[in-house]
Amino acid sequence: MVFTGGSNPRPGEISLAHHGVLFLDELTEFDRHTLDVLREPLETGRITISRAARQAEFPASFQLIAAMNPCPQGYHCDGKALCHCTVEQQRKHRARISAPLLDRIDIHIEVPAVDRALLNATQQQPGERSEQVRQRVNQAYQRQLQRSDKANAQLSSAETDVVCQLDSGCEKILDQAMEKLRLSARAYHRILRMTRTIADLDDSEKISPSHLSEAIGYRSLDRLLGG
Repeated sequence: MVFTGGSNPRPGEISLAHHGVLFLDELTEFDRHTLDVLREPLETGRITISRAARQAEFPASFQLIAAMNPCPQGYHCDGKALCHCTVEQQRKHRARISAPLLDRIDIHIEVPAVDRALLNATQQQPGERSEQVRQRVNQAYQRQLQRSDKANAQLSSAETDVVCQLDSGCEKILDQAMEKLRLSARAYHRILRMTRTIADLDDSEKISPSHLSEAIGYRSLDRLLGG
């Protein structure tokens, strides 16, 4: 996944996904060590491969999208008592993803099973069109470029503190989340950048408690592991 073997390292999947999307299905089926190799490129946008004779560095700035079952059987969140996994089995299943890797993923959400009746209702009442979503995203992105000459996701920690300033009410909400979920400093800044992006999508210059609460709500695995 990371590189092609041999004495002369060659770009692997993460470099081939440079400036694109890397999708990993069944995330917990990957070897944990292999997944942890993603930590460097997710942080720096580059990957360094060392061999006995030489060292090579490749670009690897990609958007990671991954999917996983909530438990070994995949029924944990369906609300129908179909799961027979023990709590320990569920814990081991989630533990296949290390906390440092999880820290580097901005959004992790649970997607419950959808009833057929709801699917039919959705088909009868279509949601927002892709063209409308694209326009709103492009406007938010342009707003970020005008503000910082870069996307929110590319802000440094120091830049994030300047761009994503919170009022006292929002600071209290974030402090409570940090304590309850035992979040790291890295997760703290990622939440701030996500909050700023949500506000941009809402065409709001000021960050509101609802923007912050939404960003915190997008970290469901933090709630499972820390709450």
